[in-house]
Amino acid sequence: MLAGIPARKRELIARGVDVIDLGAGDADLAPPAAVVRAMQEAVTKPALGRYGFGLGYMPYREAIVSWMERRFGVRFDSLREVVPLIGSKEGIGHLAFAYLERGDVAIIPEPGYLSYLGGALLSEATVYSYPLRLRTNFLVELDDVPEDVLRRARIVYLNYPNNPTAAIAPREYLERIVRRCRELDLLLVYDNAYSELAFDGYRPPSIFEIDGARDVALEFHSLSKTYNMTGWRCGWAVGRPEFVAALAKVKSFLDTGQFMAVQAAGVAALESWSDFVPKNVATFKERRDAGLAAWRAAGFTGATPRATMYLWLELPTDVDGAAFVEMLLQDGVIVIPGSSFGAGGDGFFRVSLTVPPDRLREAARRAGDVLARMTAAAH
Repeated sequence: MLAGIPARKRELIARGVDVIDLGAGDADLAPPAAVVRAMQEAVTKPALGRYGFGLGYMPYREAIVSWMERRFGVRFDSLREVVPLIGSKEGIGHLAFAYLERGDVAIIPEPGYLSYLGGALLSEATVYSYPLRLRTNFLVELDDVPEDVLRRARIVYLNYPNNPTAAIAPREYLERIVRRCRELDLLLVYDNAYSELAFDGYRPPSIFEIDGARDVALEFHSLSKTYNMTGWRCGWAVGRPEFVAALAKVKSFLDTGQFMAVQAAGVAALESWSDFVPKNVATFKERRDAGLAAWRAAGFTGATPRATMYLWLELPTDVDGAAFVEMLLQDGVIVIPGSSFGAGGDGFFRVSLTVPPDRLREAARRAGDVLARMTAAAH
């Protein structure tokens, strides 16, 4: 369904339907002004339009190292422990080629970001889908994985704050998962794309704040959500030299590096963090509060997210999720059915906080009408 949404959206707009798109995590907000200025200047420099290769734009590497230390108190070598990426999605997907082959197992959260699944399948590995459930706070518990699976597992993918559930991981949990990964010799792929979109005083950690994580983890970051730069495709991974080198080697066969003008803009983004991010987070918090109140009033249930740009809402048990999303689409509101993130998401749907509060309220009103019609038809 996800691949067909842009075409369906165009059809609805062509018919004159007022479309409210709460599907992709792609907010209608501008990046920092400094980022735009940096990009405008960078594209006039011929040297930044040449191949970046794996090295890329050295000031971008240095800005990453500086930001990681400022934000999390962890230090990395800018040459040996950083990989610039064409968006974190690219790096997460390609990492599997370095570590997985037929017969290996990748432990993947379900529901979860589809790049985990895609990379594993393209590497011909066996996928073990770990079901994320409300009763376990949407956490992956390795002790629940069968022993024969753990013996063949090479990678476990974790993403907290989580997409799509918006769950967060307590420090005690992260300490436990790092300890088990060390015992099992598992590579911990930690997707930290939402580390800066957090509310109510919560500050998501880096996995590298946990003792022992350097032995087992590779962490991925993105400028997409934090700085409203989804289309710019700019991210990075950090970790011990062996893990970084493996990913960099795969990338050397597949791309010749991110456009260095975009990396120059990435420097400006990271340098604007302390001024820009709090205001951006305040905007998302306003949307979270307005959206959650409106969708609850319309008859849906969902926890208050402490991070991410999503609401993860539950449908009544007698309402078919796919049918609900399709009917809502006909009414001009796009949401993502939970099943699109894997079978474990069935019964839920994701709302992205990508529009202003008044549009979130209107979307919730239409959704409530659809829910009422479906409930009446079922009885």
